[in-house]
Amino acid sequence: MRMLGKAGNNGAVWFAIGIGLALIDSDHRREWFHVALLGPAAIVINFGVKAVVRRQRPVLEGLPPLGGAPSSLSFPSAHATSSFAVATAATRIAPEAAVLYVLALALSIGRPYLGMHYPSDVLAGAILGVALGLFVPL
Repeated sequence: MRMLGKAGNNGAVWFAIGIGLALIDSDHRREWFHVALLGPAAIVINFGVKAVVRRQRPVLEGLPPLGGAPSSLSFPSAHATSSFAVATAATRIAPEAAVLYVLALALSIGRPYLGMHYPSDVLAGAILGVALGLFVPL
């Protein structure tokens, strides 16, 4: 879970996947580049929501978090937002890219496990991500 969490930091894994798909699929290169940028862009949008909501990360007495975070703000989960944004946008380009939802789900489930988020943070991030993935121009 820690490795997955680190891969999801700043949308890095999603950027890499988007660039890789752009190199492989020349018919949709421009769209895949947009997907590559969507991961990090979703993180920025997510932080704007975090700054407004200002929900603090979970604190469990005697059970410190297993991961680190760049801020103490929790709602919504940026990992879930970027993951579901990219998986949704990618599926719009190529339906077989729906397999990316498996990675999105794994990254998202890991956040409460690592003590970084409440489950509602992850759910809200996933909903925000799906909305971004559906409405981002490709």
